[in-house]
Formats: sequence, structure tokens, C-alpha cells
Amino acid sequence: MGTLMVTGGAGFIGSHFVRHWRGTHPGDRVIVVDALTYAGNTANLDDIRDDIVFEKASIDDAAEMERILRTHRVDVVVNFAAESHNSYALLEPGRFFRTNVMGTQALLEAARRVRVERFHHVSTCEVYGDLALDATELFTESSPYRPRTPYNASKAGADHAVRAYHHTFGLPITISNCANNYGSHQFPEKVIPAFATSALDGKPLTLYAQTENRREWIHVLDHCRAIEAVVERGQVGRTYHVGTGDEASIEQIADLVLDELGLPAALKTIVADRPGHDRRYVLDWSTLRDELGWRPQVRFAEGLRQTVRWYADHRDWWEPLLDRAPVDEGRWGDRQRSR
Repeated sequence: MGTLMVTGGAGFIGSHFVRHWRGTHPGDRVIVVDALTYAGNTANLDDIRDDIVFEKASIDDAAEMERILRTHRVDVVVNFAAESHNSYALLEPGRFFRTNVMGTQALLEAARRVRVERFHHVSTCEVYGDLALDATELFTESSPYRPRTPYNASKAGADHAVRAYHHTFGLPITISNCANNYGSHQFPEKVIPAFATSALDGKPLTLYAQTENRREWIHVLDHCRAIEAVVERGQVGRTYHVGTGDEASIEQIADLVLDELGLPAALKTIVADRPGHDRRYVLDWSTLRDELGWRPQVRFAEGLRQTVRWYADHRDWWEPLLDRAPVDEGRWGDRQRSR
């Protein structure tokens, strides 16, 4: 492959991808770019720091992105960089549009000027809106975009920009839209690490009132393998869905976490729903399976239990991060404020 630049590479999924790529492509150079906002954590890269080049920079700085691309003679860009917390987007929507839309456009422009061989953009299932809990249809790669929250809309805008740069300027792109990720090293604002860390501290697990709302879940390492397949063998200009068919409600997740830790169900507590809380997402990932031969390897129940055990064994990683969380998920019934 040559030289790969991974933006958002100090974050949860990005750092797993960097580590995965280094393991499967030891001859490639990997340039990690991250702005190190509250969810970025260089500790995620500690075990491979000698094997990568790290550049602290934001993707919305087009001149800096072009400098990095040229300096390191980057062949392939994999863009994970994004503001990704749905609840935080309700408090700071402008931040999400600046990073996710304008930042992606700045990175695209830099990649166009340098003429990279591939620009892969990592997106989300949430751009399609939501499904009824009893719906039989799945989101396909041709489903219309119907985002319902500022985060979803900002990711949809980024997807449109990526496609526009392909059709207008001939930038060789691919896009992947993925189900909800889980695994080790995930910032404790997201539901699974939030439940795990709260339970480990004996604190309540806050469940939104619509406890039956469901998500499709994928282990982060399966997601990394899927992106690898798309970058290596995917057709330029195509979008690929990355899913599993493994669905779970927030209450089912809470029960699995508590069961793994041997804690009582009484730790569950109900709080007001956040505005725009989507009911359900589930993707048709048959194109990825049939065209590229990818299949998930980690089943949700066991992967979640492994993840909970990781948090139990790595307090030194997550405890210093707790005060960084910008949202109190238990306060949507009151006036929510950024810390």
C-alpha cells in the first residue's frame, strides 16, 4: 500500500485501526493525525508509538493537511476524524458541522491537490434516520438520507461532500457506513463503557425512558477488518455497509453488563430521553459480504463480556477520562449544560 494517513487515529476506532493495519501491513508507513480533543487519547497508541508518525493537527486546517500529505508522501487517507457523540451535538451543534462537514471538505481538498490514490471515509448508519421497532426492512446503500439529529446531519453532509469530490474532481473515494461499535479503549461517554465504568464504581446505570430502542452492534476489530477489505479491494466510488445483524436494546446491554460483574438489576435507573432519540438502525451488509468476502467474527454477547472485563482490568486507562465527558446523560429532564 505504501504510506497510509489515518485521521482521528488517537480515538477509539481509529487507534484500533492503526494497530490492526500495523499488524497486517508491517511494511507500510502509518501517519496518525489527531487534533486531541477531549476524546482523543495518545495513550491509545502507546504500544505502537515507535512504529508510527504522529502529527497533532485538525482536519479543518486544509493547509496543514496538505503539508502533512506532501511531507509524508501519503498514498491513502482513511478518515475517522469526527465529533461523534449524539448527545453533545445537542449542546454544541456548530462544533459538529464545523468538524464533520467543513473539516471533511478541507481534508478532501488537500487530498485532491496532492492526488492521493484513495480517500476512504468512515461514516455511520445514522445518516439514514431511524426504523420502526417492528420494521422488516433494512437500510441499504441506496436508502435515502433522512438524518434526525445534528450529529446525524453533520455526518450526512460529510458523505455528500466525499461523493461530490469523486464525481466532480475524480478523487478516488470509498465510503463505509457502520453499525454501532464497541470494544476496549472507547471513551466512557458511550453507552457500553458508561455502563461498565458506572457499574464498577457502584453507580446507577442511566437508561433512557425508551428502553426498548435498539441498535445493531459490531466489535471494533470486526469494523477494522471491514475497512481493510474496502481499502484493499473495494470499488472506487462505492459505499459499503458494515453490519452484523446483532441487535440489542439499552436494557439488554445493561443486563449483560450487570450479569458479567455479578451486580443487581437495582442499579438500573430510568432518565428522560434526549431529544431526537432514534428508535432503531440496522444495515443490509450483503454487498460487503458478497463482493469482498467479509464477515463479522465476534458475536455480540461474548464480545460485550470481554469488553466489560477489559474495563474492569484497566481502571488506570478510564478513570482519568471521567471528568472530560461534556454531557451528563441523566439531566435531559433539566437544563443540560456543557461542562
